[in-house]
Amino acid sequence: MENLIKKIEERISVQLIHMTISNPRVKGGIKKIIIRPVQLKNEICFQKSSYEEKKVFHDNLTAEECRGQMVSVLEDFKQVELLTETERLTALISKKGKATVKIKKTECNCKERNLSHNRKKEYLIPEGTPIPYLVDLGVMTKEGKIVHSRYDKYRQINRFLEFIEDILVNLPKERLVRILDFGCGKSYLTFAMYEYLHERKGYQVEMIGLDLKADVMENCNELAVKYGYENLKFYTGDIADYEDENPIDMVVTLHACDTATDYALEKAVRWNAKVILSVPCCQHELNGRIDCEQLAPIMDFGLLKERFAALLTDGLRAKLLEEQGYQVQILEFIDMEHTPKNILIRGVYTGKKAGEETVDRCNALMNSQGTLQKLLRNEGC
Repeated sequence: MENLIKKIEERISVQLIHMTISNPRVKGGIKKIIIRPVQLKNEICFQKSSYEEKKVFHDNLTAEECRGQMVSVLEDFKQVELLTETERLTALISKKGKATVKIKKTECNCKERNLSHNRKKEYLIPEGTPIPYLVDLGVMTKEGKIVHSRYDKYRQINRFLEFIEDILVNLPKERLVRILDFGCGKSYLTFAMYEYLHERKGYQVEMIGLDLKADVMENCNELAVKYGYENLKFYTGDIADYEDENPIDMVVTLHACDTATDYALEKAVRWNAKVILSVPCCQHELNGRIDCEQLAPIMDFGLLKERFAALLTDGLRAKLLEEQGYQVQILEFIDMEHTPKNILIRGVYTGKKAGEETVDRCNALMNSQGTLQKLLRNEGC
């Protein structure tokens, strides 16, 4: 812990962009703390924002005061992420106080950093400029203002684009990038991806959206033609039956129900997709199959069993992707207050394969394999 505190103290300076301290050891109190530099009159201070369930408390500290609080603050949390103009520091803190620290060089365009005390969040899709697809989908007005009742959708779209921005380094810019969006629905995020990658970032993109609702796909195709998105196509079909002979660079699956997510992930692996972004939904498969004597007492409660089964399912999916050579992260897609289906599985192919031991141990909980494991190991479903 001393080493972590020293590294954090060294980085509490004007070069700090933000620091997030999260994953509290005790539930019911402060959920996370965000620290960032702000300019008050002619002085640089550090704004400490402490988030409870429905409240935020702000304190403006000097650099020394901020450094002085690190010991007591870090004792109550398990995770730290700190970003400066040149580095990203991440740390996990064990129950015994041992910190595992990773520091990675990064680049940040800080020429126009906003250090104002009450700065407004800068979204990748800025408010004030009308974007045709957001206007037609009812998120924006014709003047570019966000429709109040659709503000959560606007935040969700921007949050998703942040995940896209993080993996841009893995997408080739010298050739056509092919992306499949399984279970795209009304395609808010599909249109956002295409516009962001093609129009703003200059990628050559070919994107396909797939969903079971024919009338919705027909409307999406009409909108794509209207906007001049020549390489954005929508098809009606089932994820499990879809085949594509051409290379796929990225597979996206958002809220594909139950085992439909597994079929999408299996397709992505078979195609050697470089990037996978998946937000699972309605994980029912393992709910009736958990068979573990140690867990039996809590499995009597239906709600707990349902949630545990969902977490177990997504954990298995993540480990199976690691087994196939993906570097996997489990991330919060959007705040829980907006939707409970907020876990995003992000996989980037590295070729470094994890062993099967963890997956096999997890499967022992239910004495059988899940759909994705059977698909990947060619054992049928």
